[in-house]
Amino acid sequence: MDKWIIILLLVLNVLLILITIFTNIKLKRFQLKNINFMKKSGNGNNLEEMIKKYIDLTDYVNQKNSIIEADIKRVEKNMESCIQKIGVIRYNAFQDVGSNLSFAIAFLDRNDNGIVLNGVYARDTSSIYAKTVVSGKSDYELSEEEKQAIEQAKEK
Repeated sequence: MDKWIIILLLVLNVLLILITIFTNIKLKRFQLKNINFMKKSGNGNNLEEMIKKYIDLTDYVNQKNSIIEADIKRVEKNMESCIQKIGVIRYNAFQDVGSNLSFAIAFLDRNDNGIVLNGVYARDTSSIYAKTVVSGKSDYELSEEEKQAIEQAKEK
């Protein structure tokens, strides 16, 4: 009986060795097919290497985009205080002087802060006055033309 068990185990052992050899042969064929597929899919290049390159490139682009987004936010923050709105009103300061040579110009930022300039033209003189504007209003008394220039700029 021990003899039959040994023979059976020997046969099973040989069978397992054959299965292992057969599996290894199949695995090698599969690996070769996979390598050929990867090379053919990549036009002669290794597809896996190409995918790694594209992943690296994507990571690089994402990093650059983050830097660009931060720069854009910084520029947008700086632009809040830049002149963005302008209102111009031309008028006659005096009845005896024509051609609307006097003017009021409002220069405002995004938050309606800035200045209003009023250029008053007379026959023999010309004067320009500047007044600060905060939130669309001034601490100085404004002429009607200056108010119109500010309102015109705020509408933009």
